[in-house]
Amino acid sequence: MNTHFSRCHSVIAYCVLVGLVLGLEDGPDRPVFGAPGSPVRLSESDPGVLKAIKFAEERYNMASNSMHFRRVSKIISASKQLVKGVRYSIMVEIGSTQCKKSSVKNAVRTCDFLPEPQKQKTEVCLFEVWDIPWENKSTLLKQKCRPAVSKELKKVAAVPLTHGKPAKESVELLTEFKNFMTKYNRTYSSQEESGKRLRIFQENMKTVQTLQSLEQGSAEYGVTKFSDLTEDEFRMMYLNPMLSQWTSKKQMKLASPASRAAPETWDWRDHGAVSPVKNQGMCGSCWAFSVTGNIEGQWFKKSGQLLSLSEQELVDCDKLDQACGGGLPSNAYEAIEKLGGIETETDYSYTGHKQNCDFSTGKVAAYINSSVELPSDEKEIAAWLAENGPVSAALNAFAMQFYRKGVSHPLKIFCNPWMIDHAVLLTGYGERNGIPYWAIKNSWGEDYGEQGYYYLYRGSRLCGINKMCSSAIVN
Repeated sequence: MNTHFSRCHSVIAYCVLVGLVLGLEDGPDRPVFGAPGSPVRLSESDPGVLKAIKFAEERYNMASNSMHFRRVSKIISASKQLVKGVRYSIMVEIGSTQCKKSSVKNAVRTCDFLPEPQKQKTEVCLFEVWDIPWENKSTLLKQKCRPAVSKELKKVAAVPLTHGKPAKESVELLTEFKNFMTKYNRTYSSQEESGKRLRIFQENMKTVQTLQSLEQGSAEYGVTKFSDLTEDEFRMMYLNPMLSQWTSKKQMKLASPASRAAPETWDWRDHGAVSPVKNQGMCGSCWAFSVTGNIEGQWFKKSGQLLSLSEQELVDCDKLDQACGGGLPSNAYEAIEKLGGIETETDYSYTGHKQNCDFSTGKVAAYINSSVELPSDEKEIAAWLAENGPVSAALNAFAMQFYRKGVSHPLKIFCNPWMIDHAVLLTGYGERNGIPYWAIKNSWGEDYGEQGYYYLYRGSRLCGINKMCSSAIVN
């Protein structure tokens, strides 16, 4: 991600925009060549690029709260990679047109831009579109958009960038990397692979430095078990691209509001409704862990018994979702209803990869009657949680890769609330030293964060934490 930093010393603001904020690994002017499966640079007129841009524009406008349609004004760079279909990576400029959403439908390509440049509100966007032509299906994997100039970018640009570490620092880096390998039991297949991972580790430590310098809460970022992975590798292995489609998910019934205001603090761990932290492994099944955690809490409230329920049943038997390729909690609730219930972890244990469905109605340990979507107001979410149980939620997980402890409050520039990519469980909320937080049960094992938990600033809709809250209903 920080390749730009070493190549663009004199144009910091631009480099920060396309390097740090958009998270590109290759510069816009850098040709991309390589073995089959590696990225290949494309021209602006490539039909696949134009199709991907049209799809990305549609998704962008669905999620945007702008009064006017916005469309691409310039293609900065485009590449593709063959990965079970075609993955397009396209960097563009996008601006507001004269067409209002309320009066025109599906005409964004024919709309002229607003004549005054300042009203166009031009952004630079990175779109990643995964196209599977034989299924006539496209998915927006990533959308990162930022204004060309903003207060947050000025903050980012002000962070000192280090180039060419002195010998002492290089020794410290090697020591830190060796300690990382020992702590997390890392071995690499070759000296070449080891060198590659060291370079990624070094770039990630620069990202950590930036996150820490701009942190607005009390979080500490640093070396984690994900420190030798690029942002793309981390996202593909541990996150959930299907969650980016949250705006087009099926409508769920709205939850009845809580009968009373939220208490100042609440955590269902203190009341016996939360099972120990689990580990999804290198499988994008966070959606399943989020849903089972919610149902465990609902079943506890109904029966007084805390069960550890089976995520593997959902990975194998939920035909609406994509197993390790991602899923939506709303689909998972529906699948459990259709199956007739869910087994325990003991009876249907987790393997971290898709298998044939081995569900048995005779082993059903819990069931649900329906599911509901919560309001987007964080105070209402807190009140509902305190009254009804832990809540399935989702968020943009960019800052989570390097989180170690404390209440995380990254700049919004680092966690676009529209690009949700990880499902979690809200178990409670409170304050630490005057900083309001959500207590978030994660599914990356107890060696992540604070004994497997992530604490996120509460009250500013940070990272989209309020956009996809839901719960099963058990009668």
